[in-house]
Amino acid sequence: MKTKAALLITGAGVLLLSTAVAQRRVSNEEASWAQKPIQVPKYTPPHKPHTKIADVRAAHKGEANWSQIAVDDDHLRGEYIYSAPGTKVSRRFHPDTRGWWVVLEGEIRFEIEGQEPFTATRGSMVQAPMQTIFSMETVGGKPSLRWEVNIAKAKTLYPKDVEPPKMPGWEWIPVRLNRKPGAWDNGNKPHINLFELAKQPDYRGGRFVHDDRAVSNIIYGNASKMPPYDPKARGHYHPECAEFWLIMTGKIMYPIEGQKDPVIASEGDIVYVPPFTFHAPRFYGDEPSCRLAMNGYTNIAHLVDAVQPH
Repeated sequence: MKTKAALLITGAGVLLLSTAVAQRRVSNEEASWAQKPIQVPKYTPPHKPHTKIADVRAAHKGEANWSQIAVDDDHLRGEYIYSAPGTKVSRRFHPDTRGWWVVLEGEIRFEIEGQEPFTATRGSMVQAPMQTIFSMETVGGKPSLRWEVNIAKAKTLYPKDVEPPKMPGWEWIPVRLNRKPGAWDNGNKPHINLFELAKQPDYRGGRFVHDDRAVSNIIYGNASKMPPYDPKARGHYHPECAEFWLIMTGKIMYPIEGQKDPVIASEGDIVYVPPFTFHAPRFYGDEPSCRLAMNGYTNIAHLVDAVQPH
């Protein structure tokens, strides 16, 4: 029987480090045995290693309003949503989950309970905690494109003065739930913008969403400041959950276990890696790059090789 030892790393901070640095930092840790399927996990629809925004746009050419799901697994659901000017999302809330959005183009006017209304533009990251009423409208005379994420199978409720949508096989009944808008704790903010944050000297990113059932980390940097690429370094894998990324600016290279060539992803693209699949993302190209990492665990474990493969 062949076995390989793996080291276990936890904590969001490792996301901001290269795999090589992470491995050096845990070099004194005693190795642990970790299960790893002999066959590389397969992708199931709608998931694929690389969803190109150019291909998504082409599939919906000529449509004024469209949406396309790119992530729908046991933990999270993510979709692109393209809206014509004037398109509105009525007032609503999620009873038990946090939702978040990234604006890829255009302008979206958000109203979030307890906050002053604001207009989000390219690079904006917006979120609404559980039981917090929100609405949005595409403004500015041009279409908007956003990436929307919530917990898998999240439900949506509506205030009494809003007419809910028809749902075949379901009825809407009046309820009370002792609703209390979610707290803005753990560093969560209603609205931040990457390009404003990146004006800070030596900006490297940070946590955007910190939730009991989800996390999203901003990872920003430049390829010139990374160690040379080593094709033998497999990176890390996650045993409990898939991970995916939205490229927010620049390009990111993804060597992914089971893929013949590394993925080179550009702004607006989604890259997805199933559980138990080694991956080693790195900044790519001459310009600064940023990926927004998303998964279903607050401090997901990163398992790296204890012995470097030959």
